[in-house]
Amino acid sequence: MSLLIAHLSDPHLGPLPRPRARELIGKRLTGFLNWRGRRTIHDMDMLARVVDDLRAQRPDHVMMTGDALNIALPGEFAPAAAWMATLGNPDSVSFVPGNHDAYVASALPLLGSTFAPWMAGDHGEAHAFPYVRERAGVAFIGVSSGVPTAPFLASGRVGASQLRRLGLILDDCRARGLARVVMIHHPPWRGGATPGRGLRDARAFEEVIARHGAELIAHGHNHRGHVAHLPGPSGPAPVVGVRSASAVPGTARHLAGYHLYRVDRTARGWRIEARARGVTPTGRDVVDLGALEL
Repeated sequence: MSLLIAHLSDPHLGPLPRPRARELIGKRLTGFLNWRGRRTIHDMDMLARVVDDLRAQRPDHVMMTGDALNIALPGEFAPAAAWMATLGNPDSVSFVPGNHDAYVASALPLLGSTFAPWMAGDHGEAHAFPYVRERAGVAFIGVSSGVPTAPFLASGRVGASQLRRLGLILDDCRARGLARVVMIHHPPWRGGATPGRGLRDARAFEEVIARHGAELIAHGHNHRGHVAHLPGPSGPAPVVGVRSASAVPGTARHLAGYHLYRVDRTARGWRIEARARGVTPTGRDVVDLGALEL
């Protein structure tokens, strides 16, 4: 049994639609001004190259770990849904929201309805986190850390109720012999992001993994490739952050790219191999960047 999984994140789809004055009240105003300064960082032509390369690898499942949007304007949602459809059928593409998708509280209903096809669990539950999708022996577990925050903050929160359900899901999936792949936007450990940008209940998330374990935890948010580990009951769980799928220019670790995971069942348990694909500082072609040490 083998499954090929692609992971991308943080495309920050542009350009922004023209906002109405009343849509720029509060946090959206600071976000709009910030976007005007960094819109050249997220290149939609480069994003198209990344998606074309991803599709050419013919993954069995795609994980998109948030920040499809920028300031969650109403006009951003329909283009984001159209872009999500380019990644594949919703049955084979799973999404979890980031802080930019949940930028303001008024956007949450539209966030839920727009991305529902990519956030529905196997039993059809909508707007329920964590959700679970079982594919060829792998359980994709979608955890939401995207919550509205005050201006100049980009932090996330999972919440006690979601963490409690996550523990139950991890135990159930382990008992059924599934490889447990947790998807979340924010890096889920203390110190995983700079102050004001991290997961506020990272300690509680760490405690869930310490008690229940996971085979892989995939996240975005930092716009760079990174591998960390969290202690688990049967050994460390790899926690892998991916680059932004659209970022140029930047340092070598920040340039646009995505990850590929090969998950295999062996006589001794699950084996996961990972590779990075993306652009280098000297080119715009998407190439193999080498194996990731999990």
